[in-house]
Amino acid sequence: MSNENTQAVPTAYHLLTVNQLVGKHQAFTQGGIRALIFNEHSNGLAKSAAIIRLGRKVLIDEVLFFDWIKSQHMGAK
Repeated sequence: MSNENTQAVPTAYHLLTVNQLVGKHQAFTQGGIRALIFNEHSNGLAKSAAIIRLGRKVLIDEVLFFDWIKSQHMGAK
C-alpha cells in the first residue's frame, strides 16, 4: 500500500516591494530597479513573470527576479 499524497504542495512566494528589495540587496538602487521595471517588455523581465502588479502596487518575486538576473549574465557570454 502506498502513502501517495495527491494534494498540491503550496508554493512559497518571496514577494517584495521595490524598497524592500533594495533594503535587502544593497547592490541595487531604487532608481535602477524602477528603470528595469519600466523597461520590462524590452529587456525580457516581463517574460520572467517576476513582476506582479496589484492595482498600483508593484511586487517583485525575488526568486524569479534573480533567475532573470542570472539569465542575463548567461546570455552575455
